[in-house]
Amino acid sequence: MSLLSLDAAAVAPGGVAMPDFSVQSTLRTEVNAPKPVYPLYQRDKRIHGLKPFQALVDAAPAGSVLRPPPGAYAGPVHLTKPLTIDGGGKVIIDAGDKGSVFTIASDGAVLRGVRLTGSGDLHDTEDACLEIRGNRNVAENLVIDNCLFGIDLRQSNDNIVRNNRITSKPVDLGVRGDGLRLWYSKNNRVEGNSLIDSRDFVVWYSDGNVIRNNLGRRSRYSMHFMFAHSNLVEGNRYYDNAVGIYVMYTDGVIIRNNIISHANGATGMGIGFKEASNTLVESNDIIYCATGIGSDLSPYEPDTKIWIRNNRIAFNGIGILFNNERIGNIVTDNVFEGNITQVAVNGGGSAVRNTWRGNWWDDYQGFDRDNDGHGDSPHEILAYADRIWMDLPHALFFKNAPLMEALDFLERLAPFSSPTLILRDSSPRFSKPQGGRHGRPSSQQTPSLPAS
Repeated sequence: MSLLSLDAAAVAPGGVAMPDFSVQSTLRTEVNAPKPVYPLYQRDKRIHGLKPFQALVDAAPAGSVLRPPPGAYAGPVHLTKPLTIDGGGKVIIDAGDKGSVFTIASDGAVLRGVRLTGSGDLHDTEDACLEIRGNRNVAENLVIDNCLFGIDLRQSNDNIVRNNRITSKPVDLGVRGDGLRLWYSKNNRVEGNSLIDSRDFVVWYSDGNVIRNNLGRRSRYSMHFMFAHSNLVEGNRYYDNAVGIYVMYTDGVIIRNNIISHANGATGMGIGFKEASNTLVESNDIIYCATGIGSDLSPYEPDTKIWIRNNRIAFNGIGILFNNERIGNIVTDNVFEGNITQVAVNGGGSAVRNTWRGNWWDDYQGFDRDNDGHGDSPHEILAYADRIWMDLPHALFFKNAPLMEALDFLERLAPFSSPTLILRDSSPRFSKPQGGRHGRPSSQQTPSLPAS
């Protein structure tokens, strides 16, 4: 049974059920490990002469607006009341390379226009620039740098995190902290942020969040979902990351109108699924990746689907790679162009039992005599010498070697064994859609999953 929560009253035209993004807030349970307290003498000397920002926070009445004088202040700061702090882009809070810089442990607070810098570098205490431990808070127009973790939300619902610039400490990728993390946090809006040179943006056990119009560069996972249902990922731009968007043990995610480019390396992948179900991938540009879309045991739950439609999957090493012969993938109205291998299935399997319809293939060899916009004959992908590296993963290293190309040519010229039918598109598009994509939904439309 799918874990996707559907609101019976929210039904789109045509009877399509809509994901319920109105998940109710739950009571907080304190699960944070105690953090060490660092006296001033243990912090970097650059902050020893700075005024503590905590004193300004303590003096401000609850519900008021604090506009501190421009300048640099010493952290850390612990905010436990509803307060609006507006630095106007001229305030710096520096924790002197120990612990976390700023913690919001309240509901209804606002932090904007401040630079947070100088967290510690300990992973076991998860030193961060900004910790949010409450509901209905706003963190916006912040500059976050020289921090292990960027913004960390735990059991925090209905918050707004927008227009922040986040970078990690200048260390190797594997030992950076997450630029942004949601943990057991629901109904948050994460919009317009840039995450550069961080580790991951993770959403774990967190439902009903909107992740929109963010930029990610030179990180590991631009987005990593795990046990996080009914989230919307829309209008983001992800470049030069190891993995664009990875959906793991998760149902009901909608991924649309994103640009995912140059996810390269040994594990390079634009969008990946691991035991995911009821996910919509729509109107994205997935280009110049080692693998455009990778699928492992997805869809996972019985009687669920993965919809892949209206995307441009172009100039990748492999357009779509299935790790097994899982059924339930519906691949329609996409553009496949410039991929070295359009579709592959590991283990000598086939994807023919999935639905392939109305896609445009740059290697289609057919005609459209009746001018209906679709080819007169199906488009079939057959595996000849490609079966070698599909059956033997280590042979993938030689995928484009001259010897493999020669074997493939000879196999196609005079097959000495029957090729494997990978897929059959019964009604391929004959003309490439204008601009490579078509039918792009408006970002103002209510997000919905297709009818099964």
